[in-house]
Amino acid sequence: MRIVILGWGSLIWDPRNLPKEGFWQTGGPELPIEFSRISKDCRLTLVIDFNKGKNVPTRYVLSPRVDINDAISDLALREGTDKDNIGYVDLFNNPKYKKDNSEKTCNIVREWCKGKEFDGAVWTALPSNFEEETKKKFNLNVAINYLNGLPETARKNALKYIRNTPEEVATFLREKLKKVGVI
Repeated sequence: MRIVILGWGSLIWDPRNLPKEGFWQTGGPELPIEFSRISKDCRLTLVIDFNKGKNVPTRYVLSPRVDINDAISDLALREGTDKDNIGYVDLFNNPKYKKDNSEKTCNIVREWCKGKEFDGAVWTALPSNFEEETKKKFNLNVAINYLNGLPETARKNALKYIRNTPEEVATFLREKLKKVGVI
């Protein structure tokens, strides 16, 4: 099997020990991405978000694995999560649908894989948790207020993550932060 790993955030500039072959390529499937997840260290991180996200191109890199389960395990280990938070498409088997909208994501990725002649793909499928964490609905002004309310070190770390995101991942929040001069 030819399996790819999809990325749009820190996997690209900080893959750590993620097994991969070659370099990250542009031209991955367009997915609705936004900074609508709050990480353990208070950063706003990128997730697939069909409600708040903007369709942006992703990147991809070949996995050295030939078994989709091994590629899933590699990505789960890198992301510090369990396998249930890793989405995948396996063109030889049916993908599982565990989360809201994952069928939509799988359909987009499946069609992209077919067009690129890949046999499968894996990606991080953590959900947005902004509302759970802040008790406020996500919108651009609330997200900016969240960032501005962080202690200085956490704010710098959060903005560094946003700045390091590849330019083509021009989410609504990233565009607004550029417009107001924050990044």
